[in-house]
Amino acid sequence: MNDFSPSTHILLDFYGCKHLTDAKALKSCMLAAAKEAGATVLRCNLHEFGEDAGVTGVAILAESHISIHTWPEIDFAAIDIFMCGKADAEKAASVLQKLLEPSRIETTKVARGCLEA
Repeated sequence: MNDFSPSTHILLDFYGCKHLTDAKALKSCMLAAAKEAGATVLRCNLHEFGEDAGVTGVAILAESHISIHTWPEIDFAAIDIFMCGKADAEKAASVLQKLLEPSRIETTKVARGCLEA
């Protein structure tokens, strides 16, 4: 069996986070995560849903994407990190954890496109 997987998908549920209504701060976090992972950012766009409301955003990477959806009313952020090639999704996750300071984290890691010999 070949353990090759062309990509890694990490789903992060962050509870008790900071900066959940601040699109500028979230964008900075996403760009820092991509840089630490060794990924190439093609575009990063976030949308604020109003004052003190949630933010949705995506960083499109040459190696795939990082997305975030926030619910500040319950201090929750749902984050997806999907990376292929030499980009390191785990490093991106560590940066986001450090910058958003969740009090609790639920993580699901999926190897995508696994090939069997």
